[in-house]
Amino acid sequence: MANTKLASDYARQVTVIDHPMVQHKLSILRDKNTSSKQFKELVKELAMFEGYEATRHFQLQPVQVDTPICKTTAYTLKGRKVAVVPILRAGLGMVEGILELVPAARVGHIGLYRDPETHQPVEYYCKLPEDIDTREVLLVDPMLATGGSAVAAIEFLKRRQVSSVKIRLLVIIAAPEGIKAVLDHDPAINIYTCAIDERLNEKAYIVPGLGDAGDRIFGTK
Repeated sequence: MANTKLASDYARQVTVIDHPMVQHKLSILRDKNTSSKQFKELVKELAMFEGYEATRHFQLQPVQVDTPICKTTAYTLKGRKVAVVPILRAGLGMVEGILELVPAARVGHIGLYRDPETHQPVEYYCKLPEDIDTREVLLVDPMLATGGSAVAAIEFLKRRQVSSVKIRLLVIIAAPEGIKAVLDHDPAINIYTCAIDERLNEKAYIVPGLGDAGDRIFGTK
């Protein structure tokens, strides 16, 4: 369920995707008895739903098409180049869903892990398309908890001259603390999520959340 007060506070920058099918799939995703295989499939499907919303601002241009019946005017995307950048490793689970929607997108990777003591992000890998500064960037990670990893990833992109307004952060579940951290750091970032949960616990896990998304996607502990 969305944290409605927080959503209203950041209404211009946060989009909560409350479509009935999204919420139905999210309830299965949260269930601790959902298998790793089904969990992975649901993450992919939810990423595609979010991709539809995150690309809604793309412009179209008219083209002439010959249908089996006659000529007609149809519409194609107007000069948009896209990059999907997962925050490793859990973000990998969202990439395939985005690529089914935007097959021509390039894929970059940002490797971060959360220090178990400090809960701060630690970088171990960053590889991005050479022309990343010319692309619309869909930064993906299933969970937005403290916001530390998202902020670090956003900074990597900005160092490569990616404008804040071209960065869209797609997550499946967000904590209020994570949203605040990202938008306090850069209020121009657009965030898409299927739910805004209650809070973080003492271990910086989202409550009620769904556990560790990476472990559940890849079947590890």
